[in-house]
Amino acid sequence: MITAVLVGAGNRGKDAYGAWALENSHRLKFAAVAEPLTARREAFAAAHGLPPERCYPGWEELFAAGRMADICFIATQDRLHTAPALAALELGYHVLLEKPMAVTEADCRRLVEASEKAGRQLRVAHVLRYTRFFQTIKAAVAGGLIGRIVNINHSENVSYWHFAHSYVRGNWRRADESSPIVLAKTCHDLDLIYWLIGAPALKVSSFGGLFFYRPENAPPGAAKRCLEGCPHLDICLWAAPRIYLKAEPLLQIGTRSRYFHNRLLAGAALRCPGLVNGLGRLYSPLKTLGNWDQWPVSTITDAPSSREAKLQALREGPYGRCVFFCDNDVNDHQVVNMEFAGGATASLTLHGFASSEGRWIRIEGTGGTLFGKLTTEHQEIIVYDHHQVRKKLLLDLDLDLRGHGGGDEGLMESLMASLDGASSSPEGPEVLTSARASLESHLLAFAADRSQHEDRIVYMDEMRHSACHPEHLACHPERSEGSLEK
Repeated sequence: MITAVLVGAGNRGKDAYGAWALENSHRLKFAAVAEPLTARREAFAAAHGLPPERCYPGWEELFAAGRMADICFIATQDRLHTAPALAALELGYHVLLEKPMAVTEADCRRLVEASEKAGRQLRVAHVLRYTRFFQTIKAAVAGGLIGRIVNINHSENVSYWHFAHSYVRGNWRRADESSPIVLAKTCHDLDLIYWLIGAPALKVSSFGGLFFYRPENAPPGAAKRCLEGCPHLDICLWAAPRIYLKAEPLLQIGTRSRYFHNRLLAGAALRCPGLVNGLGRLYSPLKTLGNWDQWPVSTITDAPSSREAKLQALREGPYGRCVFFCDNDVNDHQVVNMEFAGGATASLTLHGFASSEGRWIRIEGTGGTLFGKLTTEHQEIIVYDHHQVRKKLLLDLDLDLRGHGGGDEGLMESLMASLDGASSSPEGPEVLTSARASLESHLLAFAADRSQHEDRIVYMDEMRHSACHPEHLACHPERSEGSLEK
């Protein structure tokens, strides 16, 4: 039995790691929680059977009580990662840390060095490495199905409503309060590219900006908040009631399933939510479809099943604001170009305007081409062999609403295996995301951010061997003013 403490009982801490522990109670048990919000702290304590003396308002109080478990899960906001992670490592905890590991180059290095000095695991939650989708791609590349990698073209397509939720209205809307989006969001994708190519990057260039979610693009007469009599409420794609009360974008995913029963249930929930909610009293799986209380609704209120609580959140909180009248400054689109040791190249595209949430990847090799499509409603990987011009289907899966397409579960399985088999190696077996490997992908993100704002090619040796650049945006958020686009 592995024991754990949790710092931050929000969406990731409670709904990802906490939920996994409840489903696998014979393998992982939480011994304590630190969470400043009373309702969240008490809810986590009740779910995991924690006594009051094991519930703390902050990580300082938790760690002052001494080490009481094997591993510490840190699921705080981006700028609150470094201090508790360093303190946990010093106490002798293994640490699972939400991405990004830190928002400055210097702090990322400090964390890696601290974990190596302590001989403890520092896992950064790059969960996509653990999905069946990317595991299949990695095996295909390693097995030589397409020869040597020449180029990777990778796209992260953030759906228009998800982007509005997280990066216009939500916690990651401002670089000075979280981090630049190329770090906060695409450190996942940079990590995957680095992992697949298997060589360090040599140089990086990047371009992007805040193109659309700005006041000048608001329709005439738009209200500052959706529920303040906005004349466009019934037709606006980003209308808060459409996303948080009706869950229309999420239910529409189900209508694109290849399976009839998924399309039928999702369509019924869209057309007759009251009926589906009523039937949910008789058949519990329908309950959520009729009254959506999962992400993203679970992030706007601690009572996501209550319509009144959701309405109050939209009237008073940040998620009820018009997307054109928020205080956001992070890019809504960006491209990153990279050259790697050995000659391979890669390009990464991020944007917040997709109709279908997910990632696309095309890998050109000396012996073949791999196409991969990972979306919420479908996963597919195809390889074309140049020699025989033969199509080979490696993966074909339907709707998958699990966290990060199963990556959350994969990460937890790997983490448990490494802790159960802890030996002379601080990383143990089955570790795909060592702290050193995560540092490399984070440096790629910092380099891309620097390239965009300084309008130049950034050589990675400069990132690996220098302290934090004095002009770097993540270190000096005051530079964000006037830097929304080139």
